[in-house]
Amino acid sequence: MPGFEPRHRVPEGLNEASFVHVVGTSVWLAPAPADDAWPVHVVGVLDGTCWYAVDVPAGTDPSDGAAVDLYSFHGLAGEDGWLAAGRAVQLVEWARTHRYCGRCGSPTAPADHERAMTCLSCGLAAFPRLAPAMITLVTRGEPGPDEEALLARGVRWTAPMYSCLAGFVEPGESLEGAVAREIGEEVGISVTDVRYRGSQPWPFPHSLMIGFRARYRAGELTMDDDEIADARWFRRDELPMIPPPISIARRLIDEWIAELSR
Repeated sequence: MPGFEPRHRVPEGLNEASFVHVVGTSVWLAPAPADDAWPVHVVGVLDGTCWYAVDVPAGTDPSDGAAVDLYSFHGLAGEDGWLAAGRAVQLVEWARTHRYCGRCGSPTAPADHERAMTCLSCGLAAFPRLAPAMITLVTRGEPGPDEEALLARGVRWTAPMYSCLAGFVEPGESLEGAVAREIGEEVGISVTDVRYRGSQPWPFPHSLMIGFRARYRAGELTMDDDEIADARWFRRDELPMIPPPISIARRLIDEWIAELSR
């Protein structure tokens, strides 16, 4: 099956369409806009069908309660559909928060030839926001059954789940530098052998998760109490509750688990 292809404009020759109505931050699919007066954005193409994002005004729900959040939509639509719906939510939220120029305060309008909101007065172009964040699985010990992975619980998490360490990249910082800094700040250890493993768009609200593996180098676990409720080293046969398959954190953990059987 062809994957989801992000687009700025509608390609020629497409007759079918799917409209993602963004109700708050939830989504509802329909074959046509519920109201032709609502703003619409081109999302992309999936299996020959052009997807659009419909900005539903606040306080309005054309789905009559059928809209679902993006976490739930992942189980209903599969990976490509989830990527398209996540892009729809991000585009709508970007347009909602860039109706006026951040430099002079004048109204903006969508640009004709690129994905931007352009100021009608000073011409400043505001592009969709993207917040890069690193997420890293740190391991220690020799490869084998006794090797351990570092997993942590965030202070704001309600479920007793443990995951990889993550944090946003700072201005002027490399991705590898962000890995070392965030791990040092959150749990007090240093790492080496930082290796890129993959990335994932994460529309909560507009992040790009960049996955890494790293090896423990030195230090004792010392948690940042403002960020980390608990952090521990786990063998493969003693893992706690870990993230669901929707996240790149689970992918990093599953890859590590699979290495033992190779």
